[in-house]
Amino acid sequence: MPSELKFPVDLTQFKKLKLDHKNPRLSDQQKRDLQHNIDIFRDAIIAFTATGAARGVAGHTGGPYDTAPEVCILLGFINNAPESFVDSLFDEAGHRVATQYLLAALDGKIEPDHLLQYRAADSKLPGHPELGLTPGIKFSSGRLGHMWGMVNGIAMANKNKNVILLGSDGSQQEGNDAEAARIAAANHLRVKLFIDNNDVTIAGHPSEYLKGFEMARTLEGHGIKVVSAQGEDLDSLYPAICEVINYDGPAAVVSNRKMAAGIEGIEGQTSAHDVIKVDVARKYLTKRGYKPEQLAFYAQIKPGRDPHQYLGSTKDEGANRVIFGEAVNSVLDTLSKDETIRRVMVIDSDLEGSTGLKSIHTKHPEVFVPSGVMERGNFSAAAGFGFRSNGERQGVFSTFSAFLEMIISEITMARLNQCSVLSHFSHSGISGMADNTCHFGLNHFFADNGLMDAETTTLYFPADGEQMKAVVKKIFFDPGLRFIFSIRSPVPYILKEGSADQLLYGEGYEFVPGKEEVIRRGSAGYVVSYGDMVFRSLDAVERLRKEGLDVGLINKPTLNIVDEETIKLYGSSPFVVVVESIAQKTGLGSRLGSQLLERNFTPKYKSIGAIREGGGGLYEQINTQGLSVDGIIAAIKSVA
Repeated sequence: MPSELKFPVDLTQFKKLKLDHKNPRLSDQQKRDLQHNIDIFRDAIIAFTATGAARGVAGHTGGPYDTAPEVCILLGFINNAPESFVDSLFDEAGHRVATQYLLAALDGKIEPDHLLQYRAADSKLPGHPELGLTPGIKFSSGRLGHMWGMVNGIAMANKNKNVILLGSDGSQQEGNDAEAARIAAANHLRVKLFIDNNDVTIAGHPSEYLKGFEMARTLEGHGIKVVSAQGEDLDSLYPAICEVINYDGPAAVVSNRKMAAGIEGIEGQTSAHDVIKVDVARKYLTKRGYKPEQLAFYAQIKPGRDPHQYLGSTKDEGANRVIFGEAVNSVLDTLSKDETIRRVMVIDSDLEGSTGLKSIHTKHPEVFVPSGVMERGNFSAAAGFGFRSNGERQGVFSTFSAFLEMIISEITMARLNQCSVLSHFSHSGISGMADNTCHFGLNHFFADNGLMDAETTTLYFPADGEQMKAVVKKIFFDPGLRFIFSIRSPVPYILKEGSADQLLYGEGYEFVPGKEEVIRRGSAGYVVSYGDMVFRSLDAVERLRKEGLDVGLINKPTLNIVDEETIKLYGSSPFVVVVESIAQKTGLGSRLGSQLLERNFTPKYKSIGAIREGGGGLYEQINTQGLSVDGIIAAIKSVA
């Protein structure tokens, strides 16, 4: 994608230093040149990540900014002795992708001006590195804790080379890393970790919510040599990196620093984990000597918005992922404080602001447990709280839908132990996911992994904020495993047929688990949908009905239970089209056809869902998958 914006940082000024990792002392000139490169690197990171804030697609600045000194030193080592290193700076914190994009630009694989398209739709610069998508990107990353284990294998395949892994105090909380550390130590692998210990994650400070966890001691306990250094002091950091590279075996530098050191307004704050605001970036770059005309490009970047006007739903929108927490509060508000403490425990996975738990933390701190990036352990703790309680006690757990795949085994054991857990998985499907493919929440039905005679596991995906409230209210104290899904983006409210202002799920509505709801009756055939695709499907249905095709619409908010009454209605119609935003391969569409055949219903059948890796952006992700209203209409017409 050609860029009309001009990148303000002159990357030709970045020097190709050669540094000898066997010499732990820098000359005065080397130190000046190294600091020069660090400054250029950080200027660039700030300049282009701030465009994510300008265009409303978010992003991450603090992490890649922090690790600039380590990256610049390691580049000098690789330049000097390429035969001693696997030529990649692997990173287990994929949200620090700005580092990789900048390295690709420095390597001539990306035009510097194109960096200003950071996280934009179709820019091939998504929120996490994807191998094969972006020129110059050498690996895929994004789910914390997933990289070290793979790097161990790379080290096994390159026994005579050092393999570099950039780490963080967030990703090191994942249980995968404990296994990877033991493997690296047991096999004496030449894996070299450089861990940014900035005491900041998305929702807080590990020193506060994980008291007792000390990263250096933990790594040493696994058998990893650890050297601690001050990350913002080259006289401390450089010899530490040399020592780790020269060590014959797995070793780590733990770089202690404040996050975003030197950036006025965000230094040391949790907000530094996210994208830097344009005014903060402009202020920083101005102090660094950049002129107003060089930074004028920010004013040219505007947030995008889905231009489509949807029929059958309101212009007002609600964020279901936030409404979930508010709905839980409405249940807790009916209990005394003592009863709340006795019956409910809510545990966070460092995502409270993203998954709706923040409002619970604020209003009912007595039940809230702040925890780290430890999905398996957190889910199991929630399950244990509800162990054999038959719903009397409820553990509440939440994280992103993509990470459901990380707790499949824990779900099985929770079911076998008759636990009661209410799980909320936000960021489902693809809509609004500039983070792109590794963060898509695609495989919801993996949660329903018990045998036919197992305790019932239920999956719920409300269509709008009012239905979310009704679902939470109805099922909160039910026994067993319940999973509620929501998307990242806000969604409009579904209207009653023929009304311009009456909400379908407003006053008087009561949610019935397992019930499939008829939104529109039709004689030509039916669309079956749920969650965020209901309002899109409704728009498609309304437009086709105006054209004379009498299509009906079913909302299936309980994904994995067949409503025998309603399936007769649409199963007896001429066609059924399933519309969903999760994986077409494993979603509702992959099983509803069988459920129809088992009941001797044989309508024409088609399903559409997510089928390809993401294209970046927000609402544009829906279009990339062919799930826009036009795509839904085309699917319906193909079987009508």
